[in-house]
Amino acid sequence: MKLSKWAISAFVAAAFAFPVLSYSAAPIKGADVSWMSEIEANGISFYNRSGVKKDILAIMKEQGMTAVRLRVWVNPADGWYSGTQDVVAKAKRAKAAGLKVMIDFHYSDSWADPGKQTKPAAWKNYTFQQLMDAVWGSTIYTLQAVKDAGVTVDWVQVGNETNNGMLWDDGKASSNMKNYAWLTTTGYNAAKSVYPSTKVVVQLAQCPDNAKVRWIFDGLKANGGKFDVIGASSYPTNATGYTWQTANTACLNNLNDMVSRYAVPVMISEIGVPWDHTQAQTIVKDMITKLGQVSGSKGLAIFYWAPEARPGWKGYTLGAMDNNGKATAVWDAFK
Repeated sequence: MKLSKWAISAFVAAAFAFPVLSYSAAPIKGADVSWMSEIEANGISFYNRSGVKKDILAIMKEQGMTAVRLRVWVNPADGWYSGTQDVVAKAKRAKAAGLKVMIDFHYSDSWADPGKQTKPAAWKNYTFQQLMDAVWGSTIYTLQAVKDAGVTVDWVQVGNETNNGMLWDDGKASSNMKNYAWLTTTGYNAAKSVYPSTKVVVQLAQCPDNAKVRWIFDGLKANGGKFDVIGASSYPTNATGYTWQTANTACLNNLNDMVSRYAVPVMISEIGVPWDHTQAQTIVKDMITKLGQVSGSKGLAIFYWAPEARPGWKGYTLGAMDNNGKATAVWDAFK
């Protein structure tokens, strides 16, 4: 059903206030374990720090994690990460384990990141109005399915690593910041219509890059974009031109600037290090400590990305399991 009336009403009110929220200095610790169901379907098991076979969510809890992040694709080719069966099943498992839940919308049929923000195939020829309606409908569809399953969603991420917007080319920030802001606000209002108290996150990659973050969030504010939390990705060993130490410090400085500039909490939506890095635990622990030092106690949460992955799963080598599926030392950073 076309929801054009929303597009008119959502922007009639020209003024809105970003909430000034207060959080404990101790950040929430969690992980994006979206791969868990696909890994399990391939007959692969998980083992805790002592080598005992356990459910990945049980391992998370043992290691001090209290939240999961789950990605959502629109029409994935193989069905994983869809907004219905797979995501709902994982959200229910998280609830049963006593974990908080973040839902991360990519608004694509596959990976969305700074280098690609490809429209879902079904949306390819949509007008911009139809794109907004599709974001609205897709967001509500997934969140309502999760809610109907009895799960409370604590955070909703609108877009994934949207350093240059999303749903290219219509929502490409460098060519049309207003369109990107309107799409973001569409997702924001859709999320709030299902979960009024849920905090909506806008996430960028490359945490140390202050200029890029300012450009996007200044653009969002100037064009009516709404967000409750700023999220950042931090891959300290992969940050070009930095040591991991200077990358972590630059990330903290950037997070503090975001808190000061936009008066919202911040989080590390993704962090990862090579599974066999000799300082992996130290690197992550340092970032957790720094997040706790964010001004005003507004360092909200940190999520390790894909700790359930063994080395080389889907070509990824920044997981937190060894070749036998046993949890590596990096998990101890979260205790």
